[in-house]
Amino acid sequence: MADQTDTAPRATSNRSTTPGSEAFKEYISSNWAERTDVLPPARPEAAFAAERRARLSAKYPGKRLIIPAGRLKQRSNDTDFPFRAHTSFGYLTGWGSDSEPGSVLVLEPVAGGSIHAATLYFRERAGRNSDEFYANPEIGEFWIGPRPSLAQVASDLGVATLGIAELDAVVGLADENTLIIRDADPELTALIDARVEASVVEAEDEAALPTIAFSAAAGERDEVDESALLEQDLSEMRLVKDAYEIEQMRLAVAATARGFDDIISDFARITSHERGERLVEGVFNGRARADGNTVGYDTIAASGPHACILHWTRNDGPVVPGDLMLVDAGVELDSYYTADITRTLPVNGHFSAEQRMIYEAVREAADAAFAIVRPGIRFREIHATAMGVIAKRTAEWGLLPVSAEEAIQPENQQHRRYMVHGTSHHLGLDVHDCAKARREMYLDGILEPGMVFTIEPGLYFQPDDLTVPESFRGIGVRIEDDILVTATGAENLSAAIPRTADDVEAWIASRA
Repeated sequence: MADQTDTAPRATSNRSTTPGSEAFKEYISSNWAERTDVLPPARPEAAFAAERRARLSAKYPGKRLIIPAGRLKQRSNDTDFPFRAHTSFGYLTGWGSDSEPGSVLVLEPVAGGSIHAATLYFRERAGRNSDEFYANPEIGEFWIGPRPSLAQVASDLGVATLGIAELDAVVGLADENTLIIRDADPELTALIDARVEASVVEAEDEAALPTIAFSAAAGERDEVDESALLEQDLSEMRLVKDAYEIEQMRLAVAATARGFDDIISDFARITSHERGERLVEGVFNGRARADGNTVGYDTIAASGPHACILHWTRNDGPVVPGDLMLVDAGVELDSYYTADITRTLPVNGHFSAEQRMIYEAVREAADAAFAIVRPGIRFREIHATAMGVIAKRTAEWGLLPVSAEEAIQPENQQHRRYMVHGTSHHLGLDVHDCAKARREMYLDGILEPGMVFTIEPGLYFQPDDLTVPESFRGIGVRIEDDILVTATGAENLSAAIPRTADDVEAWIASRA
């Protein structure tokens, strides 16, 4: 990795050898070819992002809304984690993996406060006559490559742009009618908070900020942080996907399917390595980088008893023939939309009798849950349906101290010993999307066409669980698919990835 200069953020000055002479500065800033600012056409998402901004605008008449992208986060010393813009910023701008760190979207009320004008502020590229060009490893083009101009981003996203320095004026105007996505950029949030507090002090007739929102429990108005209401509303807006989002979900699922094919095709190498799980992770991550932006979350490559650990991401164990390997993985596209798929694979290509019985019970639960999905049902019914099958099968196998009917009663739930997680979560820009939506809109929400979520039941028999037969211990199975609610029912977006025990065996054989 190239050394950094003493003028760069977090650089170590005792390592710098960048020339500082005036002769060097004059020479490096001269004799560069003229750059032609080619304006791109608006990207496909631009129109959808504009419609989303309009819907949000209608909810907040007279309010100044500030949605930061966030900043680079330090990994160690002078290295940073890969940048990912805040989900709300991506949703409202359409700017994905090519977005600029530190950018801020501002929706300023106009026309008497009834509508908003959108402006995107970001640090425009510096000229070749600036030392930023060669001496700033965070944003200098000598270090990270060409950066877009204000005009190019305006054309690309279909939104007005200004340089980041102009954001100071927005901060100076902040008052009690200014709301910000607080967790996106803590530094900017602190500046806004300070200015809002000062504006309140300046207003002699105001003693406190009026912060009102709907109570999550009863729909009554209650005094809460209105910025939290903004994040809640954005989460709830994302519950129903538009046409662009649905197409992105299809593409993410298709790329993920190719990643699973890659893993199976590399089984010989994977099973011969002492840390085969790491190879599974690496193979899938390679597909994610080739066909998308990256993985949507840390890949779970859990072989043998590791499959009983729900979020096993250490991935440092062997992949042993005769065991099952649970792979939970998803490709995130450059638009940030991600898939979330789990398949459980017999490493040697064939399920044992016990493995097959457990696997098919999980598939039965998934199929039963999928069968009820349609507009008008409650989201929580999906989980209840899957749990009915899990309770039935574990009772039949003699694992429960009560009947299946007794187990599913709220005061009992013994079957949950073998599946402690939920069956479904919404999916989209985040792998666990819409997380700040109200309970009555999420868990107790009514399904609508355009919703996308997972169905992912499982059974996990821990290696030391004395309530199950010894032949069950160390077996973990999960089957996870991505589901789209349609006008008349539902579509399994990942149905083309083999699901039945027979089809999984045939899949492995075909790619051996």
